[in-house]
Amino acid sequence: MIAVIDYDAGNLKSVEKALLFLDEKVTVTSDAKKILTADKIILPGVGAFGDAMEKLNTSGLADTIREAVDKKIPLLGICLGLQLLFESSEESPEACGLSILKGKVKRIPDNEGFKVPHIGWNSLKIAENAALFRGIPQDSHVYFVHSYYLAAEEPVVTATADYVVNIHASVQKDNLFACQFHPEKSGTVGLKLLKNFAQY
Repeated sequence: MIAVIDYDAGNLKSVEKALLFLDEKVTVTSDAKKILTADKIILPGVGAFGDAMEKLNTSGLADTIREAVDKKIPLLGICLGLQLLFESSEESPEACGLSILKGKVKRIPDNEGFKVPHIGWNSLKIAENAALFRGIPQDSHVYFVHSYYLAAEEPVVTATADYVVNIHASVQKDNLFACQFHPEKSGTVGLKLLKNFAQY
């Protein structure tokens, strides 16, 4: 069973729909017991960093996520879900992230010819032996929607994308995975990535 964490942060239905399409058993839940007994966990997210952290902290889900990581339950963060795993974001300077991984989230700089937010398809440079990308070709295109990007401070990056700056587009540390892009909106490449996670 894959538990998709429900903390009112958007894109839950599209993630659930993609997993059901892959014939995976999935539950969308905010129940700590169901999350901690799941085979896999997905932390989705669309919205503001500070609002999301407030919801995770007040609901107790921040502690649940940390406990799940300590228990080595495979966890996949998506979009805002990736950003929340890190220490802080320029979007909400007053808010502390989950701080499970070291790094900061920064605003994509303004640059002539580039629109912010970054919305659309972008190719990936994929690291060798990245478990999440097994069977996915180099330079595959995935779908992004974001104004802020990850600058990781430890060697966890498994894929990058170029858009004004070098974006850390995916990370892995032990059983913890995350991607800035939306696999549930990235066609066959995204479905393959979700299947790889489900089979990890």
